[in-house]
Amino acid sequence: MQPASAKWYDRRDYVFIEFCVEDSKDVNVNFEKSKLTFSCLGGSDNFKHLNEIDLFNNIDPNESKHKRTDRSILCCLRKGESGQAWPRLTKERAKLNWLSVDFNNWKDWEDDSDEDMSNFDRFSEMMNNMGGDDDVDLPEVDGADDDSPDSDDESKSCPSVIP
Repeated sequence: MQPASAKWYDRRDYVFIEFCVEDSKDVNVNFEKSKLTFSCLGGSDNFKHLNEIDLFNNIDPNESKHKRTDRSILCCLRKGESGQAWPRLTKERAKLNWLSVDFNNWKDWEDDSDEDMSNFDRFSEMMNNMGGDDDVDLPEVDGADDDSPDSDDESKSCPSVIP
């Protein structure tokens, strides 16, 4: 058993974590006020992954959601205090080799005007109404996970984790 590789980014009201596990099964995401626990079986060999994260700040577990796709599991954590930037995901400053910042989706939202937030506000509203079911589609967000066939950024996707 080993942790799944993950990428994260911070927004005004939410923190997003993408666990990069292809063909995941038996996905379990447990949201607590100051902790996130993620586990699943992944890949053709059904390798067991387990991640336990003591979060930088509190979240609202009831308003936090996750969505499974064939390539990853995206978790949307509702911040306990909206508008407070998280300089890191974890409570401790330790460097975790399985965790990295998702610079493709990172946005310095603290200096944004309300007009620039319109796309994200719509995304946030849709996430609030989203359950964790497999048949719910995530809305489009500019620059988030462009899987179009003409995309040349394939090397920026989740790295393969070799057990």
